[in-house]
Parts: sequence; structure tokens; C-alpha cells
Amino acid sequence: MVIFMIKTAPAVFAVGKNYQIMVPVSKPSLMWVKIGDKCYYDELNGIMRSITTVHRITVPMEVLDSAKSYTVCEKILIERKPYFPTSKPTTEKTYKFRPVTKRTGIRAFHIADAHNYVEGPVNSAKAYGKMDFLIMNGDIPDHSGSIKNFDTIYKIAAKVTKGRIPIVFSRGNHDLRGFFAEKIAEYTPSENLNTYYTFRLGSIWGIVLDCGEDKDDSHEEYGQTVACHQFREKQTEFIKEVIKNKSNEYAESGVKTRLVISHNPFTYLQNPPFDIERETFGEWAKLLKDNIKPDLMICGHIHGVFIKYEGEDFDHLGQPCPLVIGSDIKDNYFVGAGFEFSKNNIKVDILDSCGKNLLTENIKKQ
Repeated sequence: MVIFMIKTAPAVFAVGKNYQIMVPVSKPSLMWVKIGDKCYYDELNGIMRSITTVHRITVPMEVLDSAKSYTVCEKILIERKPYFPTSKPTTEKTYKFRPVTKRTGIRAFHIADAHNYVEGPVNSAKAYGKMDFLIMNGDIPDHSGSIKNFDTIYKIAAKVTKGRIPIVFSRGNHDLRGFFAEKIAEYTPSENLNTYYTFRLGSIWGIVLDCGEDKDDSHEEYGQTVACHQFREKQTEFIKEVIKNKSNEYAESGVKTRLVISHNPFTYLQNPPFDIERETFGEWAKLLKDNIKPDLMICGHIHGVFIKYEGEDFDHLGQPCPLVIGSDIKDNYFVGAGFEFSKNNIKVDILDSCGKNLLTENIKKQ
């Protein structure tokens, strides 16, 4: 009997103009994805990867959007010998896929700060109902001290999307903590191992920004294991490059909604020691506001539900657009945020894991 060693359904992450189909496995294996008559491999410089617990296969969005299905092919290795390695027969499983093709009425659900809980976030998403894509916005695991914690990302993704719709992923500050923190970009979507990037899903364009940790690099809690200031400076240059390339990014034909996805609401300064990077975050905000002109900024991090507008009490550094902080958790009770993107407004529904709608508000687009 052929054994399929995939732990969960695949997660189809949107990165740039590609999908990164990522699949957790329980044994060393080779993996590729078949779309139509073409195969896309999990390879590195021509070598099929097997020493990993999460496979990554990159496919062009237009290819999968057109095909609307993909087949995951897995070959479990018995022994990867230098000559004549041995393996088990190839196992295949096909998944239907629903791309974001609507121009209006696009629905998404936001999960952040799950902190290793699965049931609560999944129930909150199910309460929202049918969605076109999922946003996973940081601190999905509680920390990166164990490689097993990354399974939480894929368990939630599988239960909500079943491998059938896209996901936008952002790293959180707790993800930077622990022995395997330096490996998280290999186990989650990234652009050339950078955890910041842009994405396009139908008429929606977005930029994912990664604030890193939430205190100064020198804070004793980190024990000199982070260097986030320089990392943030790199993102300043990244934002400038996106602006230079606007005709292929946020000003591209068909873009109707512009989003900023960031785990940390960086224009809101908390009390010390969390009031960091005023100059850098202020520059991010100005670049976004003056050039990209986003319609909405979606965040988590502070464990609460807030809808805040420019110039209000959360706007300390020049908030570029309305801000929704949409995640809260207490044990397995979870609160998340649903979004429906229409031509002139964005409808926000805050729902808890008991199925209760806690708040509905319509935000006018710019």
C-alpha cells in the first residue's frame, strides 16, 4: 500500500505574482506539483529537496488561476544514497483551486495572534463563512523554539482553506524568538527569503511589511539574538523600490484596492519600551501615504479589536489610511476580522469563535 506522508492540505500563499504552494510532511520526501501537463518542483539549484519538513513549490499565478486545480506529487525516500537512491512509488493528490477573479465583493478573513491555538481561530473564520482569501498576520505559533510550532500555521490554513483558496502571510514578533526563528523564512512564504513583499489577488494589491521585534535590539529579553533595526532600514529601501516600480505594482491596470498588511501597527506608539523606530516607521508611513495611498492597513499584535482613522488617538506617526486591528485571544476564545472589499467601501465584521458578530463598520475607500 502506498502511504501519503502529507500532514495537512497544502497552503497556497500569494507572494508577488506567484503562488508558493507549501506542504508539511512527516518523512523525508521529494515533492512536485503538476498543473496540466507541466510539473513544478521543490528544487534548489537543480537538486530536489528532501531534508525539510515543509515543501515549497512556486508556480505562476496566471497558470494556477487558469487551471483551477493542481496535483501534489510525493515520493517518499527510503535512502538517498550517492548512487541509485531508493524511494517508494509516487503518490498523487489533486486539489481544486478557486482564484480571486471578482472585481468587487471580495471577501477575506484575518487571523493573527493565534499563539499556537487552532480551534478558536478556525471557528472564528468559519463563523465568517465563504471567503476568497485568508490573511494570516503574525504570531500564529507562540514562538519558534520548536520546529513543531510551525505546524500550527498549516493546521489553521488547512482547516480554513483546504488548499483551495489563496493565503496572505505576515511574520509576527513572537516568530523571531527561539532556536528555529532563523529558519522561519524557509518554513513560511517569503520572497528570496525576505519576509516582506507585495502581492496581487484579482483587483486587490497589497504590501506585506515586517516590523520585526517590538522592542529595541539591545533589550535584554533578546540576548543579542536580533538585528531588526538594519532589517527595517532594508524595508525602507524596499518600499522606495515598489514606488519606483508602481506601474507593475499598485498602479497596475485593474487594481481597485490597496492594502498594507503588518503584524505590528507601526504608526501607533505604545508605552516604553515599545515606542521604537519613530523615524523609520514615520518614514514608512509618509512613503505609503504620499505615494501608494492605501485604502486600509490591517494589523494584529496588541490583542484587541480597534478601527481607527487618520488623526485619531492611535495615529502617532502619520497613519496613511484607516487602520483595523483585528485579533484577540484568551485561551481558545478568539476574535478575528472579516473584510468585504467593494467598489467604494470596505465592510468590516468582527467575529468571535462562538459565532457572534461583535462589530460591523463600513470604511469608505480613498
